[in-house]
Amino acid sequence: MFPETYELSKIISDIIKIVFKRRLVDRVLRLWIEMARSGRFPRRDQIEPSMLGEDWANCLVIAVRSPIQLSYFVAVGENLSFAHCPNDSLAGVLLSHLPQVLSERRCLMIEGRATLRGSGVLYRSALFPLSEDGVAIDHVLGAANHRLLRENEELLAPLIRTKWL
Repeated sequence: MFPETYELSKIISDIIKIVFKRRLVDRVLRLWIEMARSGRFPRRDQIEPSMLGEDWANCLVIAVRSPIQLSYFVAVGENLSFAHCPNDSLAGVLLSHLPQVLSERRCLMIEGRATLRGSGVLYRSALFPLSEDGVAIDHVLGAANHRLLRENEELLAPLIRTKWL
């Protein structure tokens, strides 16, 4: 697969690039970083659905308001829509972590187990701050996907892990 002259570090770098291309959260993070301007948050108008392609179905945008309870969804991708099941969706999971992103002013990855539409799932999601002026967070981009639990995986209790990006 790799030419004999490749150095080990080059091989590892190539493998990491392949792995990162496979994960939704990593692809959206890469786009967010490209849009960030000299350490400032990207603007909402820089994030176009066409830039995310098929991933847009797993993304959403939240308009941030004060008090935070007045924040609302501006756009919700088809796979995250409340229309499928209004009482439990990954969009709701992301919204519940909005206060953390606003207080820390950083990107947040959330992984966990949950019940969606009556089935146990593992999910990975992330929230990415956006700002018209590059400083004050006025919108947040979210990305999330999931898979059903396998037979040997049990949904004993909801598990949530967070990681600052």
